[in-house]
Amino acid sequence: MDIEKIAILISWCIEEYAAQENKSSKDTVNLFKDKNVLSFLQEHYDVLHTRSKEYIFGTIDDVLRYK
Repeated sequence: MDIEKIAILISWCIEEYAAQENKSSKDTVNLFKDKNVLSFLQEHYDVLHTRSKEYIFGTIDDVLRYK
């Protein structure tokens, strides 16, 4: 696993999701930590990095809803 590429994806998800939801990056990081989204993104990087923004955010919403 390329940790740098994973970090880039996670950073992008945080910033873009925060903007979409009108939240601060800090609040989004805390939400993602509390709901294990960060570990989910890392574990599923191989699939997620090839998907669209809509797919990734839909998946994040699912994780947030069920965790």
